[in-house]
Amino acid sequence: MAFQILLNVFLAFCWMFLSNSPSAAGFITGYILGMLSLFFFRRFFTRQFYLWKLISIIKLCFIFIKELYLANVSVMKSVLSPKLNIRPGIFAFKTELTKDWEITMLSLLITLTPGTLVMDISDDRTILYIHAMDIEDAEKAIFDIRESFEKAIQEVSR
Repeated sequence: MAFQILLNVFLAFCWMFLSNSPSAAGFITGYILGMLSLFFFRRFFTRQFYLWKLISIIKLCFIFIKELYLANVSVMKSVLSPKLNIRPGIFAFKTELTKDWEITMLSLLITLTPGTLVMDISDDRTILYIHAMDIEDAEKAIFDIRESFEKAIQEVSR
């Protein structure tokens, strides 16, 4: 991925200087043309075209922002309600992620979401023990985490 980005920047600089217009517009034009040429020659690279990975990273960021917003609203409703009507609980989440950085990323995203906290990870790194402030159905929470965070992390890493 890094090689493709550097090659694209190099092609953009070449275009900018060879077209005799050293400006930002010339660089952007060269970058877009370089991206198109890298896309057409992607079969000669051993790795996936870098733009797909970049789109996956941006998608993961948007998923986190959405989940962060929804969790903040939920916690705010619980805190501001006159009657404390929460059901705290701990559940085990079996993850399909295998790499250490993937598990760390999942743990951080879950912990940064208000109302949830990763308490422990099993020794074989397959089960995360998660505390939730208000949990009605553990299976629904597991499904939500699997379909949002875990799926997006898999798209980024594979």
